[in-house]
Amino acid sequence: MQNIPHVPVLYREVLKAFENIEDGIIIDCTMGYGGHSSMILDANPNVKLIAIDQDQTAIDFSSERLSKYGERVSIRKGRFSQVIQDILSEVDIKDIKGVLADIGVSSLQLDQKDRGFSYESENLDMRMDKGANLTASEVVNDYSQSELETLLLEYGELRNYKKIAAEIIKHRPFTSAKSLSDTLKPHMPQGKKIHPATLLMQAIRIEVNDELGELKSLLKSLEDARFPNAIISIISFHSLEDRIVKQTFLEWKKSCTCPADIMRCVCGNDNSLGKIIAKKPIMAQDDELKENVRSRSAKLRVFEMDLS
Repeated sequence: MQNIPHVPVLYREVLKAFENIEDGIIIDCTMGYGGHSSMILDANPNVKLIAIDQDQTAIDFSSERLSKYGERVSIRKGRFSQVIQDILSEVDIKDIKGVLADIGVSSLQLDQKDRGFSYESENLDMRMDKGANLTASEVVNDYSQSELETLLLEYGELRNYKKIAAEIIKHRPFTSAKSLSDTLKPHMPQGKKIHPATLLMQAIRIEVNDELGELKSLLKSLEDARFPNAIISIISFHSLEDRIVKQTFLEWKKSCTCPADIMRCVCGNDNSLGKIIAKKPIMAQDDELKENVRSRSAKLRVFEMDLS
């Protein structure tokens, strides 16, 4: 009997987004522990699900957890931005009725301190795919000061990025996430509910896993697919991801794609891919916020593609 470790974030909101899907295929781009996947399969008994993850530990765990659903489930290994292109070429696009992506580090990865995602980890790794080449150790110990400044500013949005980069250079080499976090804690933003080193760790993790590039690539694949009818649900955990999703959905919604300075529409004014569900991001309810700290920063945006 498996020990199911957690309840996925925004589980009720995800199920509501997909509640009217009666058949076809739903793709879970970020399977993790299989929490969202199992709930979707239970709530939508006539759908099939394709689950993606690049983490072999997640695949091993969820293969067992989801085995009771039999042929309704297919699990694929790899980066979701790549695997989804394969899926789109293999199945009838009309059969895909929903896509879910829970972006960022998973609870599974945070729970395993040897993966280097935790502030208390004695490792400095942060790879979502253990087979990937770039590690957090290489970023922290080998990047130049200017390269560190760039990622701390762009991915961590840290105002004192120059000072933090200088401190990394001064004290390296680092061999663990804990030593990195403890050393730089005095120079990190204070007084917030989050750990002082959160933005530092976020910046390094995004660099190691190309998280923003992955998200953009996924959204581009979904845009190019032009689903006749599908619900796209994206959960993000920080402003960089949420901004990308928000702006992409706004572009998908546009009927006219002509430049703003053009006098008359020449594009045909029929380019809208569908509609945005809820203008503002959907957040966790009070009871979930109390029970699951991770849900505090979770934001769900939903887009209904409709080209039928």
